[in-house]
Amino acid sequence: MSPEERVARFRLARTSGVGPVTFRRLIERFGSAKAAIEQLPDLAARGGSKKPLVACSAAEAMAEIAKLEAMDGEYLVLGDDDYPARLAAIEDAPCLLSVLGNAALLNKPQIAIVGSRNASLQGRKFAESIASGLGRNGYVVTSGLARGIDTAAHAACLNTGTVAVTAGGIDVIYPAENRNLHEQIAMRGAIVAENAFGIQPTNQYFPRRNRIISGLSLGVVIVEGTLRSGSLITAHIAADQGREVFAVPGHPFDPRAGGPNALIRDGANIATSVDDILNVLARSPAIPLLVQEAANQSYAHEAAMPDESVLKKIRSDLWPLLSGTPVTVDELIRETAAPVPAVQTVLLEWELAGRITRHPGNRVSACLSGEVVDRTA
Repeated sequence: MSPEERVARFRLARTSGVGPVTFRRLIERFGSAKAAIEQLPDLAARGGSKKPLVACSAAEAMAEIAKLEAMDGEYLVLGDDDYPARLAAIEDAPCLLSVLGNAALLNKPQIAIVGSRNASLQGRKFAESIASGLGRNGYVVTSGLARGIDTAAHAACLNTGTVAVTAGGIDVIYPAENRNLHEQIAMRGAIVAENAFGIQPTNQYFPRRNRIISGLSLGVVIVEGTLRSGSLITAHIAADQGREVFAVPGHPFDPRAGGPNALIRDGANIATSVDDILNVLARSPAIPLLVQEAANQSYAHEAAMPDESVLKKIRSDLWPLLSGTPVTVDELIRETAAPVPAVQTVLLEWELAGRITRHPGNRVSACLSGEVVDRTA
């Protein structure tokens, strides 16, 4: 990839309204980020946007890149040779990653360990034991740098390799009490962020961070977590991504055992020692090869733009099928019997215009603030 295209992908990733799925669709449609940026205003206008869509400027992108380089960091865009292959294979892979530390760790075999922030002493000790055991067996341990289980897991494998995925910007240390651990990981492991500089880790960003934790990993180990905890969200995301899910059983009277116990009941792998994890992983040697193949096929360029008369009819047929309840794109394609590239193009237009929202599982819903205006009529 040329330096110019990498910066263009940085700009596209930082453009308001362009999420991970849309980023990939735009490059598939137009062949490059540079070409996609040129088409953004027209696509948004066709989708009914009342305001011109302005991409992140080259000056803004270069300013953020300079800040990152001043921290001895680097960035990876989706499509880079060094972009982690397992992560690239998920449908909503981050368009852009900022990295402090050893970025090569992102392509090594990883296992995620996550759990309760309000962890018990025994829970933290068990997380340390699992993390150090995985490290001795050649696995990088990935987690979210939160209090409790995450902190214990990271600290136990600083010498063998650990990756911390943060919910805010790469320059934001959260929680503040983990400043020293953050610095240690930046020097001896890797810290990864999807968000731009200065973004604070608010609630909306934690599920997005969790998909990266599981997406980087071959499997996820849950050590304590209530039935409504973020750890359970990570486990469900991991299962949807085709990753192995491991759960550490706990006493039924401890609410923090509710999540792992429920996962085991529903079919997760039980983890009472590091050997339980290693034995399951030994039976799944094909996973890295499969995701590498999927990642390499991510950017088949769709050369021909659908005919405008086709798009006009699809806009008319498609909009009544949408509501505030998410529906899969596959269902919309079946219902309209329309060509896939044409449906994807219309959805791109509407998303860039702020008319639809994308959801996990290749689903979309309407933003019911008004009807889509067909500006090509």
